Amino acid sequence: MDRRKLLTFSAGVLTGVIVSSSPLALWANGRTWAIDLALLSTADAATLLAMVRTILPHDKLDDLAYAQVVQAVDQQAHSDSKFAAVIQDGLQQLGPDFGKNAEAQRVETLKKIESSEFFQTMRQKSVEILYASTFAYSYFGYEGESFSKGGYLFRGFNDLHWLPEVPEENSGPMPVKS
Repeated sequence: MDRRKLLTFSAGVLTGVIVSSSPLALWANGRTWAIDLALLSTADAATLLAMVRTILPHDKLDDLAYAQVVQAVDQQAHSDSKFAAVIQDGLQQLGPDFGKNAEAQRVETLKKIESSEFFQTMRQKSVEILYASTFAYSYFGYEGESFSKGGYLFRGFNDLHWLPEVPEENSGPMPVKS
């Protein structure tokens, strides 16, 4: 191998190592991601992830969107001992094998505890965080706020492909009955 090929190969390997070890790699699509946990164990995080996915099931939405909910719960539990106690009590109610159960069994387990503070807290956190994430935005086709882009008027506001067309003869004002 001559010097030029060695330098080209080395630069490619070095670039791959730098990119794969950067924080941006944590946000990559697919299964290669990780979240920092301050209080929860990995098993607890997996249980909460299964819970959030069961409460808000979107089959093709990547686990990373659900993991952001778990990370936010972990951060709040780390800073708030009362919240942490609610989460730990709830995790004990779910049991260690909750995430390994079939979806129907997870739903039945959640129905039993749906009036608990733990369930209501997790449901609220899940809705707040999951549907505010950019991953969910792209999954549902939401382009985000429009003010910074000039508003909705000239950005496809009337492009409602799912709404049936109204025939032209019915588009005028409604007749007035006398």
